[in-house]
Parts: sequence; structure tokens; C-alpha cells
Amino acid sequence: PPQPETQSLSLNPSPFRPHCRADQRLYLWRGPNTPPSTTITHPVIEHLASLATRASLRDAGNYGAGLRKFHLFCDIFSIPETDRLPAAFELLHSFALWAPISISVMRKYLAAVRAWHIAQGWPPPLSDDHHARINWSLRGLDNLVTSRRKPLRPPITLDMLHAIKATLELSDPFDACIWAMASCAFFGMMRFGEVSVESRAAFNPTKHLTRKDAFLGTDLSGKSYARLDLPSAKTARPGKIQSVFLVAEGSLCPIAALHNLASAVPALPDDPLFSWRDRTGEIHPMIKQRALERINRITAAWGWGTAFGHSFRIGGASFYLAKKVDPEVVCLAGRWRSLAYETYIRAFEQV
Repeated sequence: PPQPETQSLSLNPSPFRPHCRADQRLYLWRGPNTPPSTTITHPVIEHLASLATRASLRDAGNYGAGLRKFHLFCDIFSIPETDRLPAAFELLHSFALWAPISISVMRKYLAAVRAWHIAQGWPPPLSDDHHARINWSLRGLDNLVTSRRKPLRPPITLDMLHAIKATLELSDPFDACIWAMASCAFFGMMRFGEVSVESRAAFNPTKHLTRKDAFLGTDLSGKSYARLDLPSAKTARPGKIQSVFLVAEGSLCPIAALHNLASAVPALPDDPLFSWRDRTGEIHPMIKQRALERINRITAAWGWGTAFGHSFRIGGASFYLAKKVDPEVVCLAGRWRSLAYETYIRAFEQV
């Protein structure tokens, strides 16, 4: 299928990181600090040292990908260029806590940073004791993840959202509902059970979102927003409403998706917010299983598979964290009880 428009998270522009192939990053990406001398000052010897450095690695491309991840982390947390090369243990330990997809992948990332230091004339940044401390933390994170009762689901990404939107027919009532659910669940960091019901008979306006629970308006600066008032939520006390706030998000905008849903599926105030009409005009709440089947068919067709379904909630949280939103703000907006959610959110980057 054609590739969707992508909005990959980019590195901040820097004269120290010129645009180049991944296998050239170890050698062309530099830092402002001057490394100590490792040879005598002679052009022939220095040239031989440069040739030897470039010939030492058989696959510098893989290291280049890991090095990009490291600089992405540094950009997100506003680490100065002077602190990246050479990198202190504290910085690399923090990187290891932030970026693990798995312990083995994290070790490859650290190996990339180590190779970059050596290629740029610096000593390896981590001692054996440092590695032992980082491995201790990585094992702890792995234990936190594997101790969960349910298997982790991979996050929905921006590319997946683009593919879902591109595949759906937004003028069709059923597909219009699917798209509104997907966009709101991602950018609102909502549980999928908050935008769907288990069965048609299960819909209850005192527990599930209705059309009157959605408010569309503009703030004092004239920017559009939407507020979805959840009458019942997993982390709310009985009878307490929790609100989800949505803002404009370009071509994937959840506000536009809600407007489209209202146009494609007109409904009464007490009808389900996320609903569709059949050919007879009868309105139906969107059943969770039917929605996931439609979405999984799309993700499978685009080559992403359907294992356990993909998490819109975790995808949205990963997106905001990668956009430098404070983790505590993400925690509050996503209605998590604690910052423990960060232990299983993967650093969001489309490679």
C-alpha cells in the first residue's frame, strides 16, 4: 500500500550533527569539546589513525541508529552539546532508563555511544562498575514489565494513525466512528473501553460517553478544543466525572474527527457519542470487538500485525513524552495514578 504522510520526530538542528547516512554518524557527528591527543602530532600518523578508526567497524549503520536515539533523548531533556561528548555516567544511566525497548537493544544503544566516543578520540564513557549499575536498573525495569498480569501491547504510532485514516472511508457512518474513536483515544490517552462498549445491550448513558458529554469550543486565545466528560472512569470515584481535553493536531486532529462524526452520524444528546447508523437509520453504539477487528485488519494490511491489539493510550502518552511534555502533566492528562506508567511506555520515535 502507499506510505502515509509521516511526522517523524526530528532531531534539533545542530552544526555538530550534519545530515548524513547512518553509517557516517559516528565519524561526522561531533561535539564542541576537544578530545585528548591519542597520537603524536604528525599528518601522516593522524591520517593513519583516522583510516584505522573508520575501518574498525564492519556495520557502522546500526551504531548510527543508536547514536540518533541518544541525541533524541538529549534533545528532549535539553542536554547541552558540551555534556554529550564526553557523556557522564549520570547521563547515560538516565538514557538507559528512558529508552529501553529491551535489555539487549539498550545495550546496543550504549555500545553505539561508546563507539562514538572512541571514534571521536575520547575514552570509553562507562566503566565496568557503571555497566553493572545500569544492568541492575535494566533488570529492574524488565521485572516491572514482565510482572504485569497482562502482556504489554505495542503502542499505536503516528504512521499507524495515518494509515488508519487513509484506509477508512470517512463519509461512511461506521468508518467515521472508528476514526473518531482512534484519534480521540490516541490524543486523549483514553482506554479503548472508554470509547466503546462490550455489547449493544451494555450501553448505559450513566457509564458511557453520550453526545451531550462532548463539548466543542474555543479558548481565550481563539484556539479550538474539545472536552469529553467521562461519566464513569476506572480511576474515578463513583459518581465523579473525569474530563479528557483535546486540541487541534494537524491532519490527525481529533476535533476534526468529532466534527466529521457529528456530520456522518447525526444523533440525539443521549445517544452514544461513538456510534454509527445502519442502512435503516438505526443508531448503534460502537462495540469494542468490532472496532478492533476493523483496526486490526488495517494494521495487518500495512504490515504491523495484530498481536494483542495496539494501545492508543500508550501511543498517545509516548507521543507527548517525546514532544517534551512534562511526565507529570502526561500522568495527570492520561489519568494515571502514578508515574509508574513510564516504566512500560517506550520512547516514541518513528525510525
